[in-house]
Amino acid sequence: MKAEIISVGTELLLGQIANTDAQYISQCLSEIGIGVYFHTAVGDNWERIRLAAEIADSRSDILIFTGGLGPTVDDITKEVVCEYLGLKTVVHKKSYDRLCDRFAKMNRTVTENNLKQILFPEEAVVLDNDCGTAPGMYYERNGKIYIALPGPPFELKTMFSRYAMPLLRRKSSKIIKSRVLRIYGIGESAMENKVRDILDSQTNPTIAPLLGNGDVTLRITAMSDNENDAAKIIAPVETCLRERLGSYVYGTDNDTPESVLVDLLLKSGKTISAAESCTGGLIASRITDVPGASGVLKESFVTYSNEAKHKYLGVKECTLQEYGAVSEQTALEMAYGLIMNTGCDVAISVTGIAGPGGGTPEKPVGLVYTGTALKTENGIVTNVRQNNFVGTRDKIKFNAATTAIIDAVNMIKKQDER
Repeated sequence: MKAEIISVGTELLLGQIANTDAQYISQCLSEIGIGVYFHTAVGDNWERIRLAAEIADSRSDILIFTGGLGPTVDDITKEVVCEYLGLKTVVHKKSYDRLCDRFAKMNRTVTENNLKQILFPEEAVVLDNDCGTAPGMYYERNGKIYIALPGPPFELKTMFSRYAMPLLRRKSSKIIKSRVLRIYGIGESAMENKVRDILDSQTNPTIAPLLGNGDVTLRITAMSDNENDAAKIIAPVETCLRERLGSYVYGTDNDTPESVLVDLLLKSGKTISAAESCTGGLIASRITDVPGASGVLKESFVTYSNEAKHKYLGVKECTLQEYGAVSEQTALEMAYGLIMNTGCDVAISVTGIAGPGGGTPEKPVGLVYTGTALKTENGIVTNVRQNNFVGTRDKIKFNAATTAIIDAVNMIKKQDER
């Protein structure tokens, strides 16, 4: 079955809010094998909503309307849909009682405009709103399904998962399952060249490359009768892709570089510290965004000045004078000094030029050195990478932090494999 989501709200067209409702519904429908072919956004205008309904009706089997179920004059979605379908509305007794009870608990009086929210066609299934005052609607006719849902995300998600999804699940005999491979350190075009023959031969599962926030993803999607069979379809393709891409694959599904790093550290019982110059604490911030980070993050330093690099990390003054703060030698001494001074198991260092000023022909904006030090049974292993990033100051800082985190992930993995 083909589904279409019609999101109603002028605020969407003005860019005042992001359309997370459509994203959520699409994700849910994919789990039960219903494909979403179109997303439509339309303002709070009777004729335009009706036109959107007509177009969707001509090409889709399931029409899902979001937003415009409230009590104000511009909340007209349900009225337009019912007029388009030729359905008359009456007071829905259960919804009326729930509305009155909700207002009584808040010591408020039900006003006349609130009553429009509990008017529904007798032929429709009314979807309870457990988080607000506007119920939704599910109506089926001649093999077509029409659903109206509230716009506020928390109300929509609760209503859709509890009441709409069970009804839609009965309409699909298939499920769609996806596996996402998260890749870093290789561009989209270079990655595609490595797996081009696999992409060209795809049927079921399908493989889609996507650009993320500094990384690349490959989404492997299979359609089958059940989750187990879908997983079996995905597994050999995932294995083949991993063999081609090797260490460029740092995680799967909802992983982030920092979540992978924290997970590795927790499993191995290791601690980590960070010494940051141009990233200004971004690495530590991203690590602490991950639940459980308190069990692995030992210390963090923002050593922006040469004096701080010398004072807290032991970077030699002669190193700074001869090679400069932005150099392989300084990054190495930052990481080594950090692991010695804090007693951590893994140390990350970053030093570079984030711009927009400060660059020279020898050391341009975007030049960043990322260092890693790892304590082993045979001593401390170190590694420094030279990076040449492009883009805005924020982008350079973000990519530098990501690279440093991924470098630490790869070093830990290599050590654990020995």
